[in-house]
Amino acid sequence: MFASEIKSVHFIGICGTAMASVAAAMKEKGFHVTGSDKDVYPPMSTFLAERKIEVSPVYSEKNLAYRPDLVVVGNAISRGNVEAETVLEHKLRYCSLPELLKEFFIRGKRSVVVCGTHGKTTTTSLLAWVFEHNGLNPSFLIGGIPTNLGQGARFTDSEWFIIEGDEYDTAFFDKRSKFLHYLPEVVIINNLEFDHADIFENLGAIQKSFRQFIRLIPRNGVLLGNGDDKNLAPLMDVNFCPVKRFGLGAENSVQAFNLRFGPTATTFEIPSFQFHINLVGELNVRNALAVVAAAKHCGLSNKQIQSAFDTFKGIKRRMEIRGIAGGVTVIDDFGHHPTAIRETMRALRIKYPTQKIWAIFEPRTNTTRRNIFQSELASAFAEADAVVLAQIARLELLAPEERLNPEQLMKEIGASGKPTAYLPDADAIVAHMKKNVSGGDVVCVFSNGGFGGIHDKLLTQFAKKS
Repeated sequence: MFASEIKSVHFIGICGTAMASVAAAMKEKGFHVTGSDKDVYPPMSTFLAERKIEVSPVYSEKNLAYRPDLVVVGNAISRGNVEAETVLEHKLRYCSLPELLKEFFIRGKRSVVVCGTHGKTTTTSLLAWVFEHNGLNPSFLIGGIPTNLGQGARFTDSEWFIIEGDEYDTAFFDKRSKFLHYLPEVVIINNLEFDHADIFENLGAIQKSFRQFIRLIPRNGVLLGNGDDKNLAPLMDVNFCPVKRFGLGAENSVQAFNLRFGPTATTFEIPSFQFHINLVGELNVRNALAVVAAAKHCGLSNKQIQSAFDTFKGIKRRMEIRGIAGGVTVIDDFGHHPTAIRETMRALRIKYPTQKIWAIFEPRTNTTRRNIFQSELASAFAEADAVVLAQIARLELLAPEERLNPEQLMKEIGASGKPTAYLPDADAIVAHMKKNVSGGDVVCVFSNGGFGGIHDKLLTQFAKKS
């Protein structure tokens, strides 16, 4: 399929972060690269323009008139897309982005894949920085932007490729999980919970996909799994590759103990060494512990790992302080699963033990828009002092019996006496917050989307109050 006669590549849906990064890397390899997308705007449009990659702002059969040797079809593209239909009709050579990564960038390298329901981006970013800080110059592909690295993807000549392994499906023509394409050697699995309700029927379906992935680990590789996670435990009983468990329990081969939480950092110990990370909360201890296990397996020492930990600056959209205005701190967090929200709230309570913490949540994912986590979402905000819920995205696309019930959610949260509000959009929320927030308060916005530019709008209004 990936024959030597491939000279030109067209990307359908090129403005996704990963798609754009790989498109740029393909151009650097000497291929003629074009692309198309319906959402062509900065920063990715600028990124592509700077690299002189031709991008069409509309999907059109004309974009394929030059008959590229290979078409890469993005995960967001579905049947009915005019370019996808043209590819099928004219039998053009096509593949998914994970397939392209496998054949052009990962094959021949040592692939380190980080996966699990929560903490993938933080763990992958921290591990990539440990390798980078110690001169290993790794390739990496991360679903976020680590502050230290300044970008979510890089492709080098190093033997190491560190990649965030997503269990979401690959493409409309390949419903397998993306990570099945990543030729894993070293695998980290942080945890397993039900998520992606549009793809997986239940937790068992997710476990099945992870079982398939684990079967791909070679005998000279290693499976590093969270030994404290009950949903992962049944998958760890394999004998075809080495298995190491990390966690807080005494039964783990890589165990953290003597945890000490501070407002800006956390300390934990393993036998014969004490680690210090500039991250807050128990979830981040497990993330860091996974990095320790992987880095030590790959030949790095405790001191080398700690040296990188000392200089790690975090990731955008992971408890990221967007600004302080009028004495109010505005935080951006990608959390959209009840567990992720709960752990972030706990970490915020450690970081801001005496301040009033507001949680603003946009139910936007295919899972949180549904009533699957109706009761779990209520308890996820236990550490918040006040909760504001935005109108559920694309509500009309769900059957009434499937929808999250916002009124019930607000009632359950408000039963403890917390102020709650269910408001239609970002502007209404900003107006509400302007009236009710005081200097010294902390506002954390939970969303995996742009949320109408709410962060900047909040900061602008709070600045006017000061």
